[in-house]
Amino acid sequence: MRTEATLEAPVSLTRLRPYVVDLGEYPKWMPLVHRATVAGPGAWDVELRARVGPFARSKRLRMERTTDSPQLIVFERRENNGREHAPWRMTVTMVEKGETVVMRVELFYGGGLWTGGILERVLADHIERGRENLSALVTGTAR
Repeated sequence: MRTEATLEAPVSLTRLRPYVVDLGEYPKWMPLVHRATVAGPGAWDVELRARVGPFARSKRLRMERTTDSPQLIVFERRENNGREHAPWRMTVTMVEKGETVVMRVELFYGGGLWTGGILERVLADHIERGRENLSALVTGTAR
């Protein structure tokens, strides 16, 4: 599964970047990220959670920031339990255009748990809500 989303925010890169470079900030704005706790330098234990009707699906991952430059951030799944796991990779690019930042996020998942019609729609809904929440947070319009 591969999905991408774009956000255009009327803020500077220095205002937006802290909410994106640290997975510990994601629960503040991305409803899919239920929890993200530090697991070492540049690493987080992340719990993803989504409701599908009366049921909830959750997934725990250990994610590491593998690229960290001013305009490019990459997080990849790096478990340390010695077993093989489906790949997860999130690539974030941010480009300043005048007084606006255009952020593009690409999420790649190589497993089967989060694929399939209804879960993809739930993911799309979470992404849209996350985009709205992040925009409100960085522009100071969050409730």
